[in-house]
Amino acid sequence: MTGNFSLKIVLCFFLLFAGMCNAQGKKFKVVIDAGHGGHDSGTKHNSFAEKKIVLNTALKIGKILEKEPGITVVYTRKTDVFVELRERANIANRADADLFVSIHCNGVNNREPQGTETFVMGLTRSKVNMEVARKENSVITLEKDYKLKYKGFDPNSQETSIGITLTQEQYLKQSITLAAKIQDGFSKGLKRYSRGVKQIPLWVLDATAMPGVLIELGFVSNAKEGKYLNSAAGQEEMARSIAKSIISYKKQYYVHSDNIEKSAVTKPEAKKAGAKGTTAKAKTTKSIAAKGVVFKIQIATGTKNIATKPSNFKGLKIISKKKNGRLVQYYYGKTVNYDTALQLLSKAKSRGYKSAFIVAFKGEKKITVAEALK
Repeated sequence: MTGNFSLKIVLCFFLLFAGMCNAQGKKFKVVIDAGHGGHDSGTKHNSFAEKKIVLNTALKIGKILEKEPGITVVYTRKTDVFVELRERANIANRADADLFVSIHCNGVNNREPQGTETFVMGLTRSKVNMEVARKENSVITLEKDYKLKYKGFDPNSQETSIGITLTQEQYLKQSITLAAKIQDGFSKGLKRYSRGVKQIPLWVLDATAMPGVLIELGFVSNAKEGKYLNSAAGQEEMARSIAKSIISYKKQYYVHSDNIEKSAVTKPEAKKAGAKGTTAKAKTTKSIAAKGVVFKIQIATGTKNIATKPSNFKGLKIISKKKNGRLVQYYYGKTVNYDTALQLLSKAKSRGYKSAFIVAFKGEKKITVAEALK
């Protein structure tokens, strides 16, 4: 009996330790969504089919990211099958993903337009942008009972609105940051013509509970651009550029707990630390405080100016806010200790702020965490 009891105690400790390791080892999860598929071919021009181009490119992006330590890739489709728009969002939400990236191609009844563009969720309704929104949302009509499933949302109506809540708005800045990185990669790295970053009402971005972008790789209706996008070399280049932007985004926003010890100690101190790791960390904290640097946790971004009381932020205390143009950024906590910042980040995420991240301030100026830890 005593032996069995001891065995149970050991087993409990093992399971607890394994659970802690699993939580600490959580990887950055990216959902790669190849648009259209199956009986939904997407746009077709010059014998170039959108559904094939985006699937090939999506698989190439995933293959590159899968080689990166700390990244897990989830696909909405890996073959030529039709996946409902709602299910694409469900896949991302069930996976508790950190990022949603949807790949598409443009096509119009005009041979001249060309260039890449990346969209984030928004209510901007310019005539040109709304045409893209109408086209990408229209896949809904290919589904049975779509009016029931999508609660009356009409992809062809200018009047149909998608309500953005603060929960979704908190992802807007991250989405815009990623979109800008992607467009910079296309224009500066690949010398592709960039049509910029735009905001439009897209159902799939509204329904995913994480930062997300929808990328239009280019126009298959433009013979030259379509030929490039349809080629293996073109798809490989575009995939590498997108993957590079995602990796850069991860480094900027996602703190992986495997790197806590490395991040908390500066390089010169790390060499001396050894068994005196605690002393080295204390010195680091002292130097951070001396430079006038503090860490906060950014938990939300939105257009609504909300009172900073705990009841508005899932019980979290010490909430501050900063106006940035028309957006208001909300922060939780304030510390000069990076380890404490990591604990605050963990607490924010446990309260439902899954895309929260650490930011560093020197006075009123925002600096990178890397600069703060130098």
